[in-house]
Amino acid sequence: MGVKFKDIVSPEEISLKDLEGRTVAIDAYNTIYQFLSGIRQRDGSPLMDQNGNVTSHLSGILYRTASIVDKGIKPIYVFDGDSSEHKAKTLEQRKAIKEEAMEKWEEAKAAGNIEEARKFAIRTSRMSPYILESSKKLLEYMGIPYVQAKGEGEAQGAYMVEQGDAWAVASQDYDCLLFGAPRIIRNLTLSGGLSNLEYLELQKVLEDIDLTREQLIDVALMVGTDFNEGIHGIGAKTGLKLIRNNS
Repeated sequence: MGVKFKDIVSPEEISLKDLEGRTVAIDAYNTIYQFLSGIRQRDGSPLMDQNGNVTSHLSGILYRTASIVDKGIKPIYVFDGDSSEHKAKTLEQRKAIKEEAMEKWEEAKAAGNIEEARKFAIRTSRMSPYILESSKKLLEYMGIPYVQAKGEGEAQGAYMVEQGDAWAVASQDYDCLLFGAPRIIRNLTLSGGLSNLEYLELQKVLEDIDLTREQLIDVALMVGTDFNEGIHGIGAKTGLKLIRNNS
């Protein structure tokens, strides 16, 4: 999910033409979850093959990656590695939310409430070994490179951009700023069109809010991240004000 920085960060518009010929490190987990959540049948059921295996993610990867490549963009998918022990509580909370959503999804389907069923179904998406391995296998068949990170995929992507192995990280998570990604593209892998791309440049973000990256991390710690709960009642705007007034 990432840190909630929407209220203090102002992305710029960017066109597909600006990305032509550039290599983009795509946050694989973030992207696959989008496909698992968004590509579903009317009652919220995921797409499946004849053996009952989920294929929503494969459909998303195939068509969106083909579209990206067709626009002259060079994708590299970056997969998460082992989760930090500091993320354990967040993962447990997410698991509980998915289990509750699963119950409500089944109830809505039984009641014939299709709209409610789909709403809850979207929240049940899970990453499994099958989904990960089938995603990588499809990328191999397509000739698309991928990287297996040791830890957080956003951190690996940020490092790749810093090292010049990619021009930008493609992710919906603002965590990429905290990991030091010089450039971030949002909405590149969302379902739908490719006309609403957003661009964040770390240096400009820091200049706009008049903070250093270290201070931005302090704001994130107060707001709350996947690794800590944050301080109750403090959002991004309040956190920003507190850091500015006490630095």
